[in-house]
Amino acid sequence: MAPWNVYGMGWSERTADQYKFRFALGSFVEEYTNKVDLVQYNEEKDEFVRVGGFDHPYPTTKIAWIPDPLSSHNDLIATSGDYLRLWQVETGGDDDKYTVKNVSLLNHTKSNNNCAPLTSLDWNQVDQNIIGTSSIDTTCTIWDINTQQTKAQLVAHDEEVYDIAFASQEKDIFASVSADGSLRMFDLRQLESSTIVFESNKDQALLRLAWNKQDANFLAIVSLKSPVTLIFDQRYPLRPYAELHGHCGSVNAVAWAPQSSCHICSVGEDSHALMWELSDVPKHIDEPILAYKADSNINQLQWSTATPDWVAIAYDSKVQVLKV
Repeated sequence: MAPWNVYGMGWSERTADQYKFRFALGSFVEEYTNKVDLVQYNEEKDEFVRVGGFDHPYPTTKIAWIPDPLSSHNDLIATSGDYLRLWQVETGGDDDKYTVKNVSLLNHTKSNNNCAPLTSLDWNQVDQNIIGTSSIDTTCTIWDINTQQTKAQLVAHDEEVYDIAFASQEKDIFASVSADGSLRMFDLRQLESSTIVFESNKDQALLRLAWNKQDANFLAIVSLKSPVTLIFDQRYPLRPYAELHGHCGSVNAVAWAPQSSCHICSVGEDSHALMWELSDVPKHIDEPILAYKADSNINQLQWSTATPDWVAIAYDSKVQVLKV
């Protein structure tokens, strides 16, 4: 249980035992007094305990830990909101707490006095120095966090960009979705052009994007106020590869299994978390293979890379960790 409504959420990707079952939670309050808490499972107490945290003026639209399973880099967290912020997590004293300090504040706009809010971010899995952000000002920005300079900035869509994701095991390929109803792919080596993978016939805003962790050909998207999750094969653009019908309310988030190319989870306004198996696609998928009913509408979902048997969902002020 958190002391506020939870929205932002991200699992640590370090696989060492002392870092497993560690995640960050971001508050969603209207005042300029938001928080991010670090939470970790305590075996002796058999419960999740708060082990650190920091202030974050606006709610976090995305929280991501550095994709560093072998702990070869500094322990970093990236957050998006008004700016892209980087936080360094350091081991504290004997009480098993962490101290967190802000090490970077990056503004993608030309003016130092104004900023266009960031809707999301993604950390490159191949080059940990690269982070991409999406913004309501129609742009995507690719940052080199080592130099704290932009590698590229482009007008990616005609309207607000709501999400961005790098292709799995690809340094230069990323995709974005927008209020203009399109899913587009970009290559950092050739930014003068993009590939439109999908365009909504009704110009229905696309809100969320998830790239298959094992097979970069497949992506999943979520549309505004839609109970359907669409699966795309980038090799055959413009038409969904599969459609997942199972929710009775709008889908709010999707996440692919870190260890499987054919499993994906979705959560929605109907309070359900549904697990799908896509191994029989392109045959029609009638129903999920697993289902979980929460006490309220689920607004967030994160599948742990370090402990892939576990999925975390958030609703109201509660986070539940589900064993798959």
